[in-house]
Amino acid sequence: MTPHVTQHWHVRKPAGRGAGGMVASQARAAAEAGAEILRAGGTAADAAVAAAFALAAVEPWNSGLGGIGFAQVMAPGGPCETFDFGPVAPRGLDPSAYPLTGRHKQDLFAWPEVVGDANIHGPKSVLIPSAVAGYALLHERHGRLPIREVLAPAVALAKRGLPQDWFTTLKIANSAAFLRLYPESARIYLPNGLPPVPPYQGTPGFFVLGRLPETLERLQQAGLRDFYEGEVAAAIAADMREMEGFVSADDLRDCRARVRPALEARFRGRRWMLANGLTAAPTLMRVLERMESAPYGAVPDAAWYAHLARALREGYAERLSRLGDAEPPGAESCTTHLTVADKEGMMVAMTTTLLSSMGSRLVLPRSGVLMNNGVMWFDPTPGSANAIAPGKRPLCNMCPVILPDARGNPEIAGGASGGRRIMAAVFQLLSYVADFAMDPEAAAHHPRLDVSGPEGVTADRRLGEAVIAALAADAPVEVVEHAVMPVNFACPNLIQQKEGMRVGVTDAMSPWSAAIAE
Repeated sequence: MTPHVTQHWHVRKPAGRGAGGMVASQARAAAEAGAEILRAGGTAADAAVAAAFALAAVEPWNSGLGGIGFAQVMAPGGPCETFDFGPVAPRGLDPSAYPLTGRHKQDLFAWPEVVGDANIHGPKSVLIPSAVAGYALLHERHGRLPIREVLAPAVALAKRGLPQDWFTTLKIANSAAFLRLYPESARIYLPNGLPPVPPYQGTPGFFVLGRLPETLERLQQAGLRDFYEGEVAAAIAADMREMEGFVSADDLRDCRARVRPALEARFRGRRWMLANGLTAAPTLMRVLERMESAPYGAVPDAAWYAHLARALREGYAERLSRLGDAEPPGAESCTTHLTVADKEGMMVAMTTTLLSSMGSRLVLPRSGVLMNNGVMWFDPTPGSANAIAPGKRPLCNMCPVILPDARGNPEIAGGASGGRRIMAAVFQLLSYVADFAMDPEAAAHHPRLDVSGPEGVTADRRLGEAVIAALAADAPVEVVEHAVMPVNFACPNLIQQKEGMRVGVTDAMSPWSAAIAE
C-alpha cells in the first residue's frame, strides 16, 4: 500500500536579502520587531533582545520570559563570546519530590515515569528562569539603544495579542491535555474548555496572554533587573510559593547570566565558533572531526550522507556514555532560534527555550509568565549521570554557531530548535553553505537527515532512493516527510554576510518563520 503523505505540495520560502541588517526568526512578527530596532540605529544585540522579548508574545509555546538559553555574539575584529543563560535547578529543589512509578513513559518521553508527571508539567517542573538575565547581559555588553526603546515592539505585540490562526490552534491543541490542569493557563488558552479556532472565513483575530503585557511594560519602565529583584520578581515568587514550586525569591535574586569565550573548532580550513557550556558543542566537535574524512564533492551525495549518519551516531554514543543524556529521545522539545546581523557586521545567534511545547504549561497569574519545565532535562533515576539535584545544571542540546571568514570577521551565523535534532540540522545547513557553496536559500530547501541517538536514521523522503539505500546499508532508516506536523526535523535558520550583502533564511516548514531585511 502506498504510504500516506500529508503534504502533496512543494513549499518555497523566500530568503531575506539586503545590504543592511537582517533578522531571521521562527516568527515573522519577532523578526519584524528586530528589524525595526535595526532601522532605529540599534545593534544586532539590541535587535536580538527585541526579537526575543517579542517571541514571548507571538510564539509562547517555544520560548519566553520563563525560559533559558544560549547566545553566540561576534563583531568584526573582535572575539566570539558565548552568553550562557542556561538551565539551573533551584537551590531548594527536593529530588524526593519526583518518586518513580516503576514504569517508563510510553508516549513522547523515555525517562522513567515520575508519579503525576511532576517533572514534566506543573510548578515542580520549573527551573530558574534565566532568559531575561541573558537578554539583559547581552544588551548591557553590546546594545546601543535604551532598553525602553528595545522593548517597545514586544509591548505593542503583547497588547495586540497572539494571532488566533490555524497554527495557534494546532500548537495549543497539542498541549491542551496539560494546559487544562492549571486555571490561568486554561483561562487564556482554552476558552470554553477548547483551543481557540480561527474564523472559517476572513481574518483571524488576536487574544491577550493574561498579564504578560503589564509585565513587559513594567520591565520596559523599571528595567530588566525588576524580573529578579522588583515587582515582577515578587509576583513570580508569590505564585511559585502558593503553588508549592521550588523556584524562590532567593533563586531569582541570585540569577545571573555568564559570558565565556566561545569554543573554537577547526573544520575544512575554517573556524567554527561553538557555544561554551553544557550544550551540544562537545558532541558537534567530535562530529566535525569525523567529517574531515567525509567524501566532499560538488554536492552532498549518498556517500556523504552515509558518512554523516555514522559520524552522528558515533557522536551520540559518546555523548550519552560520557556526559549523560541531554534529554529523552523523542521528547517534544519546542525551542526557538533567532539569528541577527547588523549593517556593521556584528552577528548574534541565539537559542532559547521553555523545553517542552508550552514548557511547564503553567502560566503564573500575577505576571502572565509561562514557565519552563526544565526539570525534564534531568534523568529522574537517582544516582544517574544527569540526576535531579538542587543547584545543578543539566546538559542540553542548544547549538548556536558562528563561522568567521578568512579575515576573522563573522560571516555565517545559525542555529536551530528541536531538541536532540538540533545538532544534525545545524551541521547540515552550515555545511551546505560553507562547504558546498550553496546559496542560503537553496540550502534552506535542501533535504536533510536526522540522527538523534546512537542507533537509526530519519531520512527526508526527498533525499531519494540512492541516499536512502546508502543509509540503510548501515542502520535502520525511517523515511518521513519534512512537514508542519509531525515535526520530524529541527527548524534551523541562518544568515550569511558576504561582500556587503546579507542573506537570511528560515525553515520552510515553519509556517510563521521569516528572514526580514533592515
